[in-house]
Amino acid sequence: MKNVPHLTFLRSFEAAARHLSFTSAAEELNCTQSAVSNHIRSLEEFIGRPLFVRHPRSLTLTEVGEAYLPSIRHALQEIDVATDSLISISHKREVVVSCPISLAESWLPQVMQDFNILHPDIIVTVHGTVWTDVEPKISDISITINHLDDVNGDAVKLWNEKLSLVCAPSYQVSGVALSDPVQLDDANLIHILGRPVYWELIAKHFGLGELGLKAGFQTNISNLALEMAVKNIGCAVMPKSLVKPYLERGLLYEPFAFDISSPWTYFADFKDKSATPSVKLFKNWLLKAAAEMDV
Repeated sequence: MKNVPHLTFLRSFEAAARHLSFTSAAEELNCTQSAVSNHIRSLEEFIGRPLFVRHPRSLTLTEVGEAYLPSIRHALQEIDVATDSLISISHKREVVVSCPISLAESWLPQVMQDFNILHPDIIVTVHGTVWTDVEPKISDISITINHLDDVNGDAVKLWNEKLSLVCAPSYQVSGVALSDPVQLDDANLIHILGRPVYWELIAKHFGLGELGLKAGFQTNISNLALEMAVKNIGCAVMPKSLVKPYLERGLLYEPFAFDISSPWTYFADFKDKSATPSVKLFKNWLLKAAAEMDV
């Protein structure tokens, strides 16, 4: 890097040139008149040309000083703008999160509410996503659902997801309450587009064949599938993290127990390099809430 004058010398020069007074420049810069004078002298020695004509009670700029001033003033303004921008960003009390709509409606609100109690001054904005994330650079934290075999190396798994089979408490198969996996052969199945593996795993686990996997109700919206089950339309297999609020409110129930891990689960990407203190706070809160997730 080329030798450049000390920034303090340049600030003293700009202030002295604006006031045409070392004393006034010193007052603005909160230093002594002799310090400003020494800064100017050092700058003149560095350049090898005088910048001011020193009169008994005043100053005037030399031709060199007049020519030098606009560039220095512009450079200092650029430095101040860049610095103010960085300070503003680092103190910004906002966090932007992108999250699949299904999880944003089921799990995230409680996380946000608990966080808000401790940090009411931090604004958390959530962008709901379906299948794909929002445009890059929008979110500070991106939550996605990924297959375990197809994960970004920097992504953090939030929890080990399990599957849950649910239906409405009043749901019946051929006039009988659903209570035995064998009944699934005659049940109305609700399918999540892009996730046929959910029902395939159920069929394999209970030795039920194909279970009419090509028939039944279909949707690409997980929460719509759950609402369909609530309306007694059929039964659905979903990640347990999405089902929990429906179970807790008694809208749905699990007709029989099983333990099947989901090959799809939730991951989070964090922009740590540009993270503000507010983002770091919410990141830690999010990871703590995820660690306490009981699925």
